Amino acid sequence: MLNHADLGFQPIAFQVGPLAVHWYGLMYFTAFLLFLGLGRLRLRQMKHLELTSRDLDDLLFYGALGVILGGRLGYVLFYKFSDYLTQPLNIFKVWEGGMSFHGGMLGVFLATLLFARKKKLTWLTVTDFIAPTVPMGLMVGRFGNFINGELWGRVASAELPWAMLFPGARSDDASYLMAHPEWNTFFAQYGSLPRHPSQLYEMALEGLLLFILLWLYARKARPTGAVSALFMIGYGSFRFIAEFAREPDNFLGLLRFSLSMGQWLSLPMVLIGLWMWWASHNQKPGRRMVR
Repeated sequence: MLNHADLGFQPIAFQVGPLAVHWYGLMYFTAFLLFLGLGRLRLRQMKHLELTSRDLDDLLFYGALGVILGGRLGYVLFYKFSDYLTQPLNIFKVWEGGMSFHGGMLGVFLATLLFARKKKLTWLTVTDFIAPTVPMGLMVGRFGNFINGELWGRVASAELPWAMLFPGARSDDASYLMAHPEWNTFFAQYGSLPRHPSQLYEMALEGLLLFILLWLYARKARPTGAVSALFMIGYGSFRFIAEFAREPDNFLGLLRFSLSMGQWLSLPMVLIGLWMWWASHNQKPGRRMVR
């Protein structure tokens, strides 16, 4: 059975003097580069928008702010609101971790709305433009989670060929052992419990598979809002599925109906996406996107 510690990953990718470059920071940088590269390909597909490479750079700036600010505020509001309410200065301690995809998504929505107004475009036209470029960034982000050995999966069967040992999960392992003493022998031998590498599941589903679906779908002219709707449905559905293999946050656990916070936040995405899909395919023909 593969032990994550044996892979030799360290949070710091390399260090130059006092400057330490972390893997997770590199993943953000890579995600932004992927956005620029894929965005240029989208510019060729949607020439009717008359956007330039400079506009793409501006859109990246707006989006990056939305991801970082929205992701942090989303984590504060959705996951640890009571803690931060008592210690509000901790909100600014971003080096301690704590980002929410769903918060980052809301931040990007606001950023793209500001960009759309600046360029005199409809908001959904802009979100349709960027939606296919997003999943590859999500994929490298999940790889960053895997490298850091964080956001591990739930306990898996020891017979599962790809189950992994995550040393960082030992506190969760200890809690699990209290309710499942039959794992004591295994834990005594290996020091950790076998878990799903849920980061890799999310890489495959929310990243690669969603990218392929969106990129192929967006190659042809679609009703305005349809590509954005497919992103909402696809991400929400894939995240909901992947959460069944992901260990819930230990300070929250499973919520009502044994669903995680990630699943509860993903359900509205799917519902809104379905409504957007219906609305985009039932709008007046004159409002359909043509290219």
